[in-house]
Amino acid sequence: MGLIGSSCNRVIIGLGKTGLSCARYLHSQGLPFKVIDTRENPPGEEECRQLFPDAPLHTGGFNEQWLMAADELVVSPGVALNEPSISRAIENGATAIGDIELFCRAVNTCSLNKPIVAITGSNGKSTVTTLVGEMVRQSGLNPGVGGNIGTPVLDLLGDDSIDVYVLELSSFQLETTHSLRATAATVLNLSPDHMDRYPTLAEYHQAKQRIYRGCGTAVFNRDDPLTSPLLPVTSGAVTFTRGAPDLGQMGLLPDDEGIWLCKGLEKQMNTRQMKLKGHHNYLNALAALALGEAIGLDSNAMFEALVSFPGLKHRCQWLGEYEGVTWFNDSKATNVGASVAAIDGLGEGLEGRIILIAGGDGKGADFTELKPAVDRYVSHLVLIGRDGPAIEQAVKGSVAIHNASSLEEAVSISAELAEEGDAVLLAPACASFDMFNSFEHRGDRFAELVNGLILC
Repeated sequence: MGLIGSSCNRVIIGLGKTGLSCARYLHSQGLPFKVIDTRENPPGEEECRQLFPDAPLHTGGFNEQWLMAADELVVSPGVALNEPSISRAIENGATAIGDIELFCRAVNTCSLNKPIVAITGSNGKSTVTTLVGEMVRQSGLNPGVGGNIGTPVLDLLGDDSIDVYVLELSSFQLETTHSLRATAATVLNLSPDHMDRYPTLAEYHQAKQRIYRGCGTAVFNRDDPLTSPLLPVTSGAVTFTRGAPDLGQMGLLPDDEGIWLCKGLEKQMNTRQMKLKGHHNYLNALAALALGEAIGLDSNAMFEALVSFPGLKHRCQWLGEYEGVTWFNDSKATNVGASVAAIDGLGEGLEGRIILIAGGDGKGADFTELKPAVDRYVSHLVLIGRDGPAIEQAVKGSVAIHNASSLEEAVSISAELAEEGDAVLLAPACASFDMFNSFEHRGDRFAELVNGLILC
């Protein structure tokens, strides 16, 4: 779809990491282009001028003349297609594509026939993408992991050692993708998101569904009908579910020994062997196993990857175990909903109770929504930061509360309180800016303190 020759009047819209990768790729193919960015001083501007001095660059707004003369618009994911200037160009005959479409065209026209695993969803897509990459690596192959996470996809094309492309794709990226022919693809789950960009949930749903276009095997969530493919698939479909699976499908079975990852009636792996915890992560594991099987990965290698995978940094990340107590870093839980999800996900399968470290800059949040999860799973609440007192008032009477003047003191208190079988969880329900530069800074400091405790 679209024009690919040197005669095409092509405009890249949006610089930054993705726009620069598009410029590098088009330049390497000898294809001319112009660049537009509505920001006065966009990131990557200086690099663009240095690397591509012959490419016209317009900043500080849309260049209507360029857009109306364009055959093809290479649109960065952060730029909406319903932007009036872009809409007019499309109505005038321009084709809107993105970096994923350029990547797919390149892969489809080469003779290497490398499989593509494509992953999207409202939640969990970064975890599953990274986990599938680890499964590929554990199988003795070299994964090219990129897209909405890590490396821009076009930058993967220059690495001939890559055996499998594992791509996280956002709805924004899928909007401008027409030629994806994934070997295996999944929509993990779907809930209202980016409603500032999509007028209705139906339009968000339609964007996600594009991942199944031309795919070999579709992997979807039996518990979430919106993930079921509406488009034809080549080889078939595999479902995963929180409950007992159908024959040949993926699901969870509990017994006296714990919760098992299963294919049909076959118990494949006990979740107690995994560092990832919580039913949401067990579903992520099932999806990753189904995707890996679809591209022919060795099952034992996939199980080994599941055993060793600690999770993504700052997202209920397993840090280690000390004297029978497991420590988790979910510094990315910067709001109440994320903290509740972390508490519920971890607490559901925990033998003991949770010692929760929370607090920071609550940005006016209603902390009473924490109370049900705290009541269910938390034995001690260790509070830090400016809004620690507000959290105390919201959950008062349901849990033992301890106040700490610093994260260092919070870790020390938690270590004293925790008993064998318990877990200490940093899930602050607050932003970090009253004490740290970012949630990453907060999480990294927590990890340093925990590592010091475990290694001492």
